[in-house]
Amino acid sequence: MTTVLRNKALQHLARRDHSRGELRLKLLPFADDPSEVDAVLDDFIERGWQSDTRFAEQWVFYRSQRYGPQRLRAELQQKGVSSDIISSVMEEHGNTELEQARALWRRKFGSPPKDPKEKNKQLRFLISRGFSVSVIYKVVGGEDEDY
Repeated sequence: MTTVLRNKALQHLARRDHSRGELRLKLLPFADDPSEVDAVLDDFIERGWQSDTRFAEQWVFYRSQRYGPQRLRAELQQKGVSSDIISSVMEEHGNTELEQARALWRRKFGSPPKDPKEKNKQLRFLISRGFSVSVIYKVVGGEDEDY
């Protein structure tokens, strides 16, 4: 049975990195005993084939262009990454929340809102992307930068 679990885990990891929590959930239906899954995952971690840190770094790198830090943290927690790893990866990630929000806002809108309806639309967009309210008001209100 362990061979089946190893092969399934390798198939998943061949497509993309997965967190330990994700892999565990995907392998449990194929195991008679959850301890078998844990043993396979421990072996993969020892060999360096699976790493929550590497997964979190890649996740943040690829998704930070479109989403804010609050959303990225929530997604990583949902995928079973520990809060220590999330904090360290988010600290290492260079862009500030304000820079990310401003870049995304420019790509989507590019100009200040002309009326309250347009302003609300821009606010809702940035909120849905996981940015904090204070940062959103700075970006949409143009507090610290010329348009």
